[in-house]
Amino acid sequence: MILAQRLALPAAWLAVIVLFGVIEPDTFLTSANAQNILGSQAVLVILTMALLFPLTAGEYDLSVASVLTLSSMAIAVLNVRHGWPIGLAILVAVALGAVVGFVNGGLVVLLHADSLVTTLGTGTVISGVVLWISGSQTIGGVSPSLVDPVITWKLLGLPLAFFYGLALCAAVWYVLDFTPTGRRLLFVGRGRSVARLSGVRVGRVRWGAFVASGTLSAVAGVVYTGTTGGADPSSGLTFTETFCRSRFFPGSSFPSARARLSGFEKSSRLFPPCW
Repeated sequence: MILAQRLALPAAWLAVIVLFGVIEPDTFLTSANAQNILGSQAVLVILTMALLFPLTAGEYDLSVASVLTLSSMAIAVLNVRHGWPIGLAILVAVALGAVVGFVNGGLVVLLHADSLVTTLGTGTVISGVVLWISGSQTIGGVSPSLVDPVITWKLLGLPLAFFYGLALCAAVWYVLDFTPTGRRLLFVGRGRSVARLSGVRVGRVRWGAFVASGTLSAVAGVVYTGTTGGADPSSGLTFTETFCRSRFFPGSSFPSARARLSGFEKSSRLFPPCW
């Protein structure tokens, strides 16, 4: 049964390739199309990696798309409007994501608030902050020092953003499958009471999952800014369905972190944002 679940998404992926390869061989089965498909979903892949940590711990984080937008807008505002060096702007953006994750974790763990409702609320507040700091305007002209290493420079015909996403997938897979931290996350997600009786600091693990989620969401915002060369206050809406995909696609319910990670990554590339 588990093997069939693991093979479901690769089989669907292969079926789509065969179907469109037969229908439009001159268009679909080209290197340019393959490069476009593989190179255009790096932001979505990184965002799903952010979702993976709280989901593994049995929590929800609906603020990830809003954190992405906040990170992207912070970089644009600091770099374009205030002339900050791009490296410093990126550090501030990632720190903001970590702070949001810290706040989310505190609200859920200390106040025993429901994570679904809490992160939905913080996401709404963050969206309002983004509209405030941007003046509800799209900001372009971000430094080429960010744009070039994300989307302009290529390796094997693919933008480096693709390889950033691939490297992050490998890192998350290693953390969740081969480190004590990953095992604790999975243990807590399977049963908090049992984990607590076994000596696991459940509150700390859950809190850390939110911090990781916020930080990686901010990293996704950095890559998004490098991809577009600017920031749009409504950009997070594009990625809202990521949560639904990660929760209801078969890959998210696998007992193995490796299987969940594989399911997330494949579904992100197979089914890109469509609304």
